Amino acid sequence: MEILILSGCFLFVLIAVLCGGYWFLREPGERGIPETAPSGISLNQEDGPIRQTLERIGSILPPANDLEHPIRIKLISAGYREPDALQAFYGIKAVLGLLLSLSLLTISIRLGGSAGAALVAAIGGAGLGYLIPAHLLNSRLSRRRARLRQALPAALDLLVLGLEAGQGLDNSLMDTSKELRTVYPELSEELSLTYLEMKAGHSRADVLARLAQRTGEPEVRKLTNLLLDGDRFGTSLGPAIRNHASFTRVRRRQMAQEQARKTGVKLVFPVFFLIFPCVLLVTLGPAILRLMQGLGQMLGPTP
Repeated sequence: MEILILSGCFLFVLIAVLCGGYWFLREPGERGIPETAPSGISLNQEDGPIRQTLERIGSILPPANDLEHPIRIKLISAGYREPDALQAFYGIKAVLGLLLSLSLLTISIRLGGSAGAALVAAIGGAGLGYLIPAHLLNSRLSRRRARLRQALPAALDLLVLGLEAGQGLDNSLMDTSKELRTVYPELSEELSLTYLEMKAGHSRADVLARLAQRTGEPEVRKLTNLLLDGDRFGTSLGPAIRNHASFTRVRRRQMAQEQARKTGVKLVFPVFFLIFPCVLLVTLGPAILRLMQGLGQMLGPTP
């Protein structure tokens, strides 16, 4: 009974920390930002007490204060643009590692383990808790990049319509962002931020370079290179973007076909190790039982 209680407490603490970290590190736009925010751009909100505590804990660790830390770039690419997101991230890692370490240590002691086993359990829990947030961040980053890649063809079509209607690149980006706000909020937010940086007086080359670096998506980088080349050489962007949209759709269709062809190879292992033994058991099982019974009768002791 004590084992069940400790296991329940451990799972409760783990789920509570993960949910709290996910809630306080989510993009402000996902936590109920008012509709007055322009095209999905996040507004700064006052941090809650839990997040402030996590930030204070994370600020103790040296990597949390590094402005050029790779994790900060990953957080920005995943949509966490708050200045203190890195401190909160490391605070979650520290708190989760401590809680898992104490939980596993308590369980090991209650089960009557030796001091060495308890120490190993504590170290393993601390390492596991320290690694879980990084894994969740990488998973969110991959999903966000996939959504950006999926939204790109539609955005290119809207961008072409704006350019061919006589608008400049800045206004076309803003209109595209407005149209994509409901369907593709991630790309809408990135385009809105790009438009606002251009309106703030930054050069177009720097703004587009930051867009590619901020998203980390190769397809977005190709688009920014195309826009930079058109701006540098003074060529018409409409036909070039239309061709790039066609290429993007062809590329996405090819990737889908590639994944479909890989499905047959991936199914070999579950078919061989899971389905094939069951088929053998159903088809050959009765015959083998009858054969063993017949052999037993034939080789049995004679009266």
